Amino acid sequence: MPLRVSDYGTVLGLGGQLHVDVVDSPALRGNPLGDPATRPLPVYTPPGYDPNGSIRYPVLYCLHGYTGDVASLLATRPWETNVVQWTDRLIVAGTMPPVVLALVDGFTRLGGSQYVDSMHNGAYATYVVRDVVGHVDAAYRTIAAEGGRAVFGKSSGGFGAMHLVLTHPGTFAAFASHSGDAYFRYAHIPYFATAQRILEPFPTLESFVQAFEGRAKRPSAFYTAMEVVGYAAAYSPAGAAPFAIDVPFDRATGALREDVFARWLAYDPAERIAAAKPALERLRLRFLDCGRRDEYGLDIGARVVAQRIRELGLDVRHEEFDDDHRAIGYRHEVSLPALAAVLDRG
Repeated sequence: MPLRVSDYGTVLGLGGQLHVDVVDSPALRGNPLGDPATRPLPVYTPPGYDPNGSIRYPVLYCLHGYTGDVASLLATRPWETNVVQWTDRLIVAGTMPPVVLALVDGFTRLGGSQYVDSMHNGAYATYVVRDVVGHVDAAYRTIAAEGGRAVFGKSSGGFGAMHLVLTHPGTFAAFASHSGDAYFRYAHIPYFATAQRILEPFPTLESFVQAFEGRAKRPSAFYTAMEVVGYAAAYSPAGAAPFAIDVPFDRATGALREDVFARWLAYDPAERIAAAKPALERLRLRFLDCGRRDEYGLDIGARVVAQRIRELGLDVRHEEFDDDHRAIGYRHEVSLPALAAVLDRG
């Protein structure tokens, strides 16, 4: 099919080309929130890419974090480098072999999907592994097999990368999680009290979301509450109706609802590793990193996940660095060449 080349690649100063495709996802049609099933899919192709040539390329799939979207992945700021620019720069410099890069849109009305199949949000894991991957393999000269694909992301995108390789083994040959959500007991419970205080005056979750959307400016605690609601829509939906969501605390008292939080823990990579050896041992690279000053304690989560992978007798590349949770895109200089190095070449 014809590929649309975006002039924005010139703005980014790319040596390769940026295409902006559209994916009509059957997996997302009719979702309860009314989020679009038709999604933008920016795809970067490296210098020398010939759609009619004989060379085929591995693909790196990038997942954005909570409150992110593909526009945020393409955004530029002075003195900073986005993921597309990092990919292009590393290829042009010869630091990594040429790859195709696909930027996946997982945004929802509640701020993000966590890339899981949810009866409330829609089937976002299926959307990625079937609809997005299927489109890229059909439209580009890719190595259309497990050995030609890797998935990576930061924060909720890092969680999504881990979730997809554990839930859909055989789709990707490697993952990289930058400050990915893990060890939920440390990462999420500290924010439940703040969320409960914000939600308590609202008669329904829908009324809170409408109030959130109607504000010109929102206090930081409102974002915390929305984040918890967004996670609950992914991890503990109560049904397929809009705002049928079980939050992990009693909305009147704030007491932890252990039964609901247990449903969250079923998605926690730290909890899933022990039973995940068959999926993990297929992978050629398991990459985790996090700043030692991460505000969500995700450095602890990465340590726990890495240790539990090692306890299975498997290798894991785990790195820590002196930083917090924000503006760590420079870590792509480490992860992208590592991912590209283990994938098949065409």
